Amino acid sequence: MMSGKKDGRVTAAVLIIGDEILSGRTQDTNLRDIAKYLGVHGVDLAEARTVPDVHEEIIAALNALRARYDYVLTTGGIGPTHDDITADAVAAAFGVELYEHPEIIEQIEARIRSRPGVEMNAAMRRMARVPVGGALVRSAVAAPPGFTIGNVFVLAGVPTIMRAMLEDVGHRLRGGAVTVSRTVRVEGSGESVIAAPLEAVARAHPAMSLGSYPFFDAGVYGSNLVLRGRDPDELAATIIELVAALKSAGIETVREMDAP
Repeated sequence: MMSGKKDGRVTAAVLIIGDEILSGRTQDTNLRDIAKYLGVHGVDLAEARTVPDVHEEIIAALNALRARYDYVLTTGGIGPTHDDITADAVAAAFGVELYEHPEIIEQIEARIRSRPGVEMNAAMRRMARVPVGGALVRSAVAAPPGFTIGNVFVLAGVPTIMRAMLEDVGHRLRGGAVTVSRTVRVEGSGESVIAAPLEAVARAHPAMSLGSYPFFDAGVYGSNLVLRGRDPDELAATIIELVAALKSAGIETVREMDAP
């Protein structure tokens, strides 16, 4: 596997699987939640892709991402219907077979015992399939587990279930240094005015991430300048440097939003 690590970074990608996402019928919120969760564990989310429920496309995207990054998290496609083909595609990508995991079968059987007249069927059994060599990713909610194989974590698409599964992912990650974020708010000046001082500070601190996010709120316009880095001391010094550079450019309404 070719690691996506650079300068001590531990990296990850998210592969969002599902026609419903691409069609716009379902709005994805999992990417946001995963990015925040990984950040707490010192893992940088470096790429995200969305693919349809097409076997070959899932395999191609998964193989590309798992070769490039330290971890890949997939969401969607592990339910009971015919178009839930993520398990099949992941097994094919790793060149292994699927089998019905006995623990998942037991969970499903225990659940249907409390529902008179309901019997185990083929659709339910689809959710018990795990690649040979894989391990379960359990959740605290009443749903079948996901699984992990190699550097890939296969999670549910339903946000509440996905978030519960994440809690069983964190302790398995080899985290790097946690990224710290600070925000400087500029009011009454557009991006064309702040571009030069922002670029100068960014060039002087290549290890830092500096982004500009314009806003217009209640008649006030400007930009939130977000600085991210792993060295808190460098981050604090960069904030001071950025504020000074902005004021030197004639920008007066500058304040840090989240000073420690």
